[in-house]
Amino acid sequence: MGVLGVASARHAALAEGGLWARIRKHRWHYAFLVPMLALFLVFELWPIVATVFYSFYNWDGFGPLTDFVGWDNYVEAIGDPAFGQSFRNTFAFTAAALLIQLPLALGLAMVLNNRALGGRNVYRMLFFLPVVSTTAVVGVVFLILLSPVDGPVNAALTEPGVVDEPINFLGSESLALPTVIAVDLWKVFGVTLVYWLAALQTVPRELLEAAKVDGASRWGSFRHVTVPTLIPLGVVIVLLTTIQSFNAFDIVQTMTAGGPGGASEIVQTYIYRTAFDPAQFAPRYGFASAIALMFGVVVALAAALQYLVTRRVRDSR
Repeated sequence: MGVLGVASARHAALAEGGLWARIRKHRWHYAFLVPMLALFLVFELWPIVATVFYSFYNWDGFGPLTDFVGWDNYVEAIGDPAFGQSFRNTFAFTAAALLIQLPLALGLAMVLNNRALGGRNVYRMLFFLPVVSTTAVVGVVFLILLSPVDGPVNAALTEPGVVDEPINFLGSESLALPTVIAVDLWKVFGVTLVYWLAALQTVPRELLEAAKVDGASRWGSFRHVTVPTLIPLGVVIVLLTTIQSFNAFDIVQTMTAGGPGGASEIVQTYIYRTAFDPAQFAPRYGFASAIALMFGVVVALAAALQYLVTRRVRDSR
């Protein structure tokens, strides 16, 4: 070993010693991190690793892992029409959230942000109230409201003659998915509304008043002052709304359980039905793990794409 090698080894040894010295110095700080690290390893990292592992086996969740099938679970899932439909239905929730919920919440936030509106805090509370309600309770309540037999909604439509026969909102293959999406949008609408209300607080009032003095119309102020100011936070709100739209399992499972005939099936209910549904003759944990992993990869790619867009928008300002 030459002189340079000896010097390099000594430098590495000193650096290592310095690291351990810093760890010993701050040992109590690291000690407080141990519980959180243990929880992360047990409840976050290990399930991901186990899902990857199980996805290569034909396993019912009870016996030993002996039936290695390789990529067969992935191939079977991709070739299953129900899997494709569950993916389309899942992204139908996302499309509805981005195309309906976001602009409606922004418009309503503009109205509720007007200081001249009396009782605006009451209106804000009323729109946010469904958010704090339990999703399962909301699902059961709408099951009763939309029932084709003695349901209040159908009674309100049939008694004045608006429709001739009761509408089976949740039993029809063409209406089940739009109905559940509409209930889900109503349930989480208040969250997006709060996001927009918080974003509107960042618009400098001086700029709005200056635009008004310069003769700008309301639409001109919105287009040239409010929108450019909202863009950075707006991209974040789009990201949060997209992620939120993937969490529709509770409302779908409660209202339709993915039916009728899979018309309202989303990926999460498809995974649940495959892995945990007691009605299944033989639970397929390996197959469900493969589906969950593919869905997780798609969601991660969507989040990464939105992150890149967010960074590009911020860098361009």
